[in-house]
Amino acid sequence: MTAQQHPAPIEGTHLFDGIAAAKGFELNAMCYSFNEAANRAAFLADEDAYCARFNLTSDQREAVAKRDVLGMIAAGGNIYYLAKLAGIFGLNVQDVGALQTGKSVPEFKQFLLDQAQQIKQLEATHG
Repeated sequence: MTAQQHPAPIEGTHLFDGIAAAKGFELNAMCYSFNEAANRAAFLADEDAYCARFNLTSDQREAVAKRDVLGMIAAGGNIYYLAKLAGIFGLNVQDVGALQTGKSVPEFKQFLLDQAQQIKQLEATHG
């Protein structure tokens, strides 16, 4: 295995490393631009032109057009940058978490509550 090849640490996940960062640079740069309200408005006014301005790949552009957050991650998107774009799409962190885990949003929320309860129980028994 070379430095350019590595297995995913958990099946079905995408490792965000230098390779993914290079692959997703343009997509992440575009998402970073959404820190400015004017850029969010420009994206909403002409999505194709805005994506072209950042030279997105065809895979990245297709994922954006389909509102496919998991596809954007596979195309090199960093979830922290994608959060701005997800917000434009009307998605919140729990929506994205549900997508990533293959759960519905209510199932994902319950999963989080269950995990919190397990941690509380461990803390109570192990100090």
